[in-house]
Amino acid sequence: MKIAIDAGHGYETPGKRSVDGLKEYEFNRAVAGEMKKLLEKYEGVTVLFTHSDQRDVPLNERTTKANKEKVDVFISIHANAHGNGNQWTSAEGIETYVYTTKPKTATRLAQMVQNELISSTKRKDRGVKTANFHVLKATSMTAILCECGFMTNKEEAALLQTSSYRLTCSKAIVDAIVKYYQLTKIKKTISSSLYKVQVGAFSNKQNAEALAKELKAKGYDTFIVK
Repeated sequence: MKIAIDAGHGYETPGKRSVDGLKEYEFNRAVAGEMKKLLEKYEGVTVLFTHSDQRDVPLNERTTKANKEKVDVFISIHANAHGNGNQWTSAEGIETYVYTTKPKTATRLAQMVQNELISSTKRKDRGVKTANFHVLKATSMTAILCECGFMTNKEEAALLQTSSYRLTCSKAIVDAIVKYYQLTKIKKTISSSLYKVQVGAFSNKQNAEALAKELKAKGYDTFIVK
C-alpha cells in the first residue's frame, strides 16, 4: 500500500505563521515525519512525501507526484488560522476535509481520522467538512486534509509547538488509517545466529582428541576441526 503524506505549505510560505512566530510548516512536517515512522512498522506500506524542506512545492506538483506514483491514499497535514492571522482569536478545534462531492471512501476515512484526533487531543470537534482544495480535487485517489488546531488560538498555538502534541496527532491519524485499511504490524523475527565457544587449539591431534573426550565425559557436545 502506498500512502502519500503532504505537509502543507513550506517554510517561507507568506502568512502561514502563528501570532508568536510559529511557521505552520514546522508543525506539518513534524507530524508527517512521525506518521512515516509509525506507518513503516506495518506490512507492505510505502510512504511518499509530496513536500520538501528545501522549497515550497507547488500544489499541482504535489498532486501530480501522488497521481504518477499511483498512491492509494493522500493525507494532507495542516494547522488552521482564523481572521488575518495577526492577532489571537477564539476560534479553536480540529476539522478534517474531503472534496465537495463527499466521496464515500474519503468521507469514511475522514470521519475515523476526525474521531481519533478528537479522542486523543481532547480538542473541540469541528467535524468533517467539504472544500474545493486543490489537493482534494486534483488527486485521483482517496484524499483527506486534516486541520489539527488553530495557530491563531493562543492555547492551541502553544500545543502545536510541542513534540508531545505533534506525536499525539501523528499517532491518531495513523491509528485511523490502520483501522480503516486493516493494516498488519510487521512481526519481529527472532535471530537465528549461533554463538560459538572455543576451548583450545592444539598442534597435536592426540591432545585435541584427549580434551574432546574429557569434555564429552562431562556432558558437552564437541567436535574437532582443522
